[in-house]
Amino acid sequence: MTNHLHAVPAAVPEPQTPSAGATRTADLAHLVGTRVTLLTEGTYPHSHGGVSVWCDQLVTGMPDVEFRVVAVTGTGGQPLSWDLPPHVTDVRAVPLWGPAPAGQAPRGNAMRAFLTGYERFLLSLLDPAEEAAFGPELYVLADHARAGRLSPALRSEAALRVLADVWNRPHLATSAARPSLHDALTATELLEHALRPLAAHPKPGGVLHAVSGGLAALPGLVGNHLHGTPFLLTEHGIYLRERYLGYGTGYAWPVKALVLGFYRMLAVESYARAALVTPGNRYNRRWEERAGTPADRIRTVYNGVDPAAFPPAGPEPEVPTLSWAGRVDPIKDLETLIRAFALVRAEIPAARLRLFGGTPAGGAAYRERCEALAADLGVGDGVVFEGRVDDIRDAYAAGNIVMLSSISEGFPFTLIEAMSCGRATVSTDVGGVREAVDDTGLVVPPREPEAMARAAVELLRDPARRAEMGRGARARVVEQFTLRQTIDSFREIYQELDRRDRFRPARDSGPFDWWSPALRAAAAAAAAAGPADARPADLGPAAVGAAG
Repeated sequence: MTNHLHAVPAAVPEPQTPSAGATRTADLAHLVGTRVTLLTEGTYPHSHGGVSVWCDQLVTGMPDVEFRVVAVTGTGGQPLSWDLPPHVTDVRAVPLWGPAPAGQAPRGNAMRAFLTGYERFLLSLLDPAEEAAFGPELYVLADHARAGRLSPALRSEAALRVLADVWNRPHLATSAARPSLHDALTATELLEHALRPLAAHPKPGGVLHAVSGGLAALPGLVGNHLHGTPFLLTEHGIYLRERYLGYGTGYAWPVKALVLGFYRMLAVESYARAALVTPGNRYNRRWEERAGTPADRIRTVYNGVDPAAFPPAGPEPEVPTLSWAGRVDPIKDLETLIRAFALVRAEIPAARLRLFGGTPAGGAAYRERCEALAADLGVGDGVVFEGRVDDIRDAYAAGNIVMLSSISEGFPFTLIEAMSCGRATVSTDVGGVREAVDDTGLVVPPREPEAMARAAVELLRDPARRAEMGRGARARVVEQFTLRQTIDSFREIYQELDRRDRFRPARDSGPFDWWSPALRAAAAAAAAAGPADARPADLGPAAVGAAG
């Protein structure tokens, strides 16, 4: 498999799929012409987990569609975790970390133009009156990223001075926090790494499908901006909400204001640019509508499973057991689950808690914290971290009840898989959980171990109710949440957007040439030497849209 993204370093190793050339040409002869570029972050095809499973389902369920993958990864050196079929014709990794991309900062007038635009970009993250500059300046930064100029420019002393100046504008709240040089270095480091996916330049044509918001959307936005390629956004969880949860501690307030301002404006730009937004549940849809996405561009598509692949699990374990499946990650809030289990153990001393799932890179400290918590609560002997299981059905069969303790979810696979296996569930009321479960399980508030423990004890003491819930849960999956429904929905969406791409007017036919490199270069030069009314930011999103 050839890597075609020369501007992006640390390309992913070649997957073990048939080689390019005559064999691959023969293998692809059946493709109907639709091409989809999946845009991922930290998931498929380099890791396991719910979103990765969802991507694999789409790919394997549509063998007549050509898929490509642009994967935002940690370092770019991660091996593939999935066997890719022949109709996945290209995989390119865009590493966030590791060495800075090679290149040089612009010089002279070009550097002054860069700093002028960078100032507008920073203000768009912090000042509501300047938000219209975000989109135009983001795509100028993308030009610099593809040319290898962005990272060295952002790390320059001049760029740090611009950030310090913006932070200390009297009308901005950040000025009262008296940001330090350390704050500026930290914020620059986080922003520079977050912007690295701008260097990715997906090939024109087909459909650009971001399988999450946030950084995965950046290559899709660039491809849509440069070529007009339809941009499709699927949200399983609400990326912006999870960033707010993740940046709650550990950073000075000016740093959080800047970085979260970036993610907020990125979400707004993604919703505005998307030809369609496909939330996995009604909860996500409400977020998207409140962010300004027109209702006619939102289409809910539920996650689905194959009921034949997840049949009833069979007899329950004799020892009262709570099981959990997922990745060991703070967003899954295993600490609340362990605290709840300690309360269950006080009522049912023989109870056990079995946790199935791997610990992602960088997650060892969180797992150790959870193990220490179990020991401190005196239930270490009853909590077992089983690690990744070869057959996820074994994880559901291992429990009388399947637990979900997350503080953020979309429409979780572990929940509907457990339901298909006929297990009663206790889940936190986040994302689309209540929508999935209805009355076939118990739903409790997040971060409340007492409520979770009461629900678990109630079901452990009532086997007849557990059995009734399990039967109802499987029937609900068969009726509403099958894999075939999911694949058919996305096949229809892909074909619809692909037709739009094939028959749309060329982007470069408009009066502004859809912000061609030549236009942006001319505008940047005018901004450096001429009056303010020649600056790209002053055209605003409405004018940019009219140009297309």
